[in-house]
Amino acid sequence: APELDLDHLKAIKILGKGALGSVFLVHHASTDPIAPSPFALKVVQRSKPDSDRRARWEIEVLSRLSPSNPTPHHPFLPRLLGLLQTPDLIAWAVPYCPGSDLHALRYRQHDRVFSAPVIQFYLAEIICALDHLHSLGIVYRDLKPENILIQHSGHVTLTDFDLSRNLKKKQLSETVADLKMDPNSSPAIPVRRNFIRWVPVVADNKYRKAYKKPKPARVSPVSRRKPSFSNGERSNSFVGTEEYVSPEVVRGDGHEFAVDWWALGILTYEMLYGTTPFKGKSRKETFRNVLYKEPEFIGQRSDLTDLIQRLLHKDSRKRLGYHRGACEIKE
Repeated sequence: APELDLDHLKAIKILGKGALGSVFLVHHASTDPIAPSPFALKVVQRSKPDSDRRARWEIEVLSRLSPSNPTPHHPFLPRLLGLLQTPDLIAWAVPYCPGSDLHALRYRQHDRVFSAPVIQFYLAEIICALDHLHSLGIVYRDLKPENILIQHSGHVTLTDFDLSRNLKKKQLSETVADLKMDPNSSPAIPVRRNFIRWVPVVADNKYRKAYKKPKPARVSPVSRRKPSFSNGERSNSFVGTEEYVSPEVVRGDGHEFAVDWWALGILTYEMLYGTTPFKGKSRKETFRNVLYKEPEFIGQRSDLTDLIQRLLHKDSRKRLGYHRGACEIKE
């Protein structure tokens, strides 16, 4: 990815603030006709615990999604437009999606739900995006409405890959406790010195009320049993938004690509009913519901409710998408 030149960049406004960093809408003042403008610039303070590793891993994922050869990038996944680094901050640019996110869009709908045709439209694109990630060996692990952005064209783009992991489909004799990116494998990032003067709003209290995404649930699993699976690599790290985490994550059994199909079931339910199926009054109750409660369906059963039920199977081996991925769901 090209080096970003601060002399040609102007921050227009802050787009959001999450657990990892802040996102700005940036204008490129260059006279170069091919310069991307405007674009979203994600800024991460490296002093935060684990932020440097997570930021570099997200950049690595975006680099893999941004082929340097003539092959076009995936239409429902972002591409890396540029990089920037100082001793205190790491920043990277991705295309700007002016349609906000699926969460905000749902709240603008009547009764805060989508119609079945609209849900099917978004599902088709999200499934294609997840299928491409899985084909690269990447399990997303953070599917939720806030991470599904709407492009100017109305199509979707997945965002935020810092919680994703690379899982190789091969035989392993040991449980993988957590996959960590080799810092030596990350792409080279140019160093610039004057970044602080350009984005002082990162620490400005008047932006504290900016829209915040739900914080990922990082708590101890109920148990730490070794998984009995031997047909591929698995991760035992506990991440994800609590209403979207799968039973195998809650149990600490280790997990792989099937967690994304579980999250797709939760997402579909939320688009259809305006709430998630296992939300409790506390995190403990939510996790108990994830483990033991079946989703409740209101009204007449449909293809969408049947899809949800098959995606939300407690046993990941019997979950739709476990054996043949997106091909099973598309059928």
